[in-house]
Amino acid sequence: MAAPAKPTRIGLAGLAVMGQNLALNIAEKGFPISVYNRTTSKVDETVERAKAEGDLPLYGFHDPESFVQSIQKPRVIIMLVKAGAPVDQTIKTLSVYLEKGDCIIDGGNEWYENTERREKAMAELGLLYLGMGVSGGEEGARNGPSLMPGGSFEAFKHIEDILIKVAAQVPDSGPCVTYIGKGGSGNFVKMIHNGIEYGDMQLIAEAYDVLRTVGKLSNEELHQVFSEWNKGELLSFLIEITADIFSIKDDKADGYLVDKVLDKTGMKGTGKWTVQQAADLSVAAPTIASSLDARFLSGLKEERVEAAKVFGSGLSNVEVDKAKLIDDVRQALYASKICSYAQGMNLIRAKSIEKGWDLKLGELARIWKGGCIIRAVFLDRIKRAYDRNPELANLLVDPEFAKEIVERQSAWRRVVCLAINSGISTPGMSSSLAYFDSYRRERLPANLVQAQRDYFGAHTYERTDTEGSFHTEWFKIAKQLKN
Repeated sequence: MAAPAKPTRIGLAGLAVMGQNLALNIAEKGFPISVYNRTTSKVDETVERAKAEGDLPLYGFHDPESFVQSIQKPRVIIMLVKAGAPVDQTIKTLSVYLEKGDCIIDGGNEWYENTERREKAMAELGLLYLGMGVSGGEEGARNGPSLMPGGSFEAFKHIEDILIKVAAQVPDSGPCVTYIGKGGSGNFVKMIHNGIEYGDMQLIAEAYDVLRTVGKLSNEELHQVFSEWNKGELLSFLIEITADIFSIKDDKADGYLVDKVLDKTGMKGTGKWTVQQAADLSVAAPTIASSLDARFLSGLKEERVEAAKVFGSGLSNVEVDKAKLIDDVRQALYASKICSYAQGMNLIRAKSIEKGWDLKLGELARIWKGGCIIRAVFLDRIKRAYDRNPELANLLVDPEFAKEIVERQSAWRRVVCLAINSGISTPGMSSSLAYFDSYRRERLPANLVQAQRDYFGAHTYERTDTEGSFHTEWFKIAKQLKN
């Protein structure tokens, strides 16, 4: 392997596709990079790609010691390995050769508390540590991802010049990277980004289901509809790729590939973590939670096949005006999406307050505008909402979003009712609507639930007309009334 003439600017360990693509992106931006992987064939593969993709300044190493020694001091090494034990193992392998002031950056989808634990352990060795969310998939890693670094600010300063060039670049908005905050904030923000992504994907799937099952749209028509939607308020990466999916024919049989894909969705854990955090923080996130439940139910394919034999399809034919339905579904999708993002932002704010991270929600919306999976024109509106009012309690009450929801409310309700009457589940749209309806009501039936709690568990209650905490002997009074 050709050794660099002088020390390289940065190192990257972990050469699965994301690691390879990020390393090539860094090299292409003019930063000489050293790469290492435990399975050495991946190192050779990356070196070959660097040659083929423009003779890029990328240098491969088969052993950790020569890899670390090849990087200029203070050394900066990005790890892109599986979350959990493999990260600890890689740190252990590399830290033997690192010196005080060197820096390790974990670019994987790690649980934020693991990052905080590692940052403390590294600090004891005199090493700096960052947990950096990387979004954009394989294509984003190669051509410009959205980057969410959190942890040591000193470490961020060591690599800021690289990140600014490597991140996605959005005109009028700049590079899709910012220092997120202390501790595990970078990983936490990436986790919530993924939770919002789960919600987005579920809502799009429901729009597809209603259009296909009730509206009887063909794949060609669906391609047209989503392509058209991608020119307006729904313009986004996920709508764009959805339009693409409907246009791709099956290469193994007749028809379209999407119809041959098994209706069983996989997951890696970030959506589940988001819902667990929502429960821990007492923040309602029903759109994100329903998207996770939908994935769980999709996994019960064999049970669903049997249940369909018992209950029949449950679908009833409803006559619809196709053009009107398409427009209604577009409006319902947009309104539901506002709720999903509102829930994600509320989770980030709640955690920021709990941990003292002082996260800037408008700045997060800005760095999600390019490179990442949830990139959308809509995020510009979110940024403007937080610019107008950084203390905004909920996106729903921003004047611009409030007006849009009110305008789309009738269409949203029509779509949810149509789906229910047709026997189609729309858990994302329905729970988004329920979230909106609960949030906008001055009085909820929670008074009855609290009365029940006081009845059986003496949990006390507050009153609407007097300050203080009260308890009533409901059981005794009810018994007297019965006698």
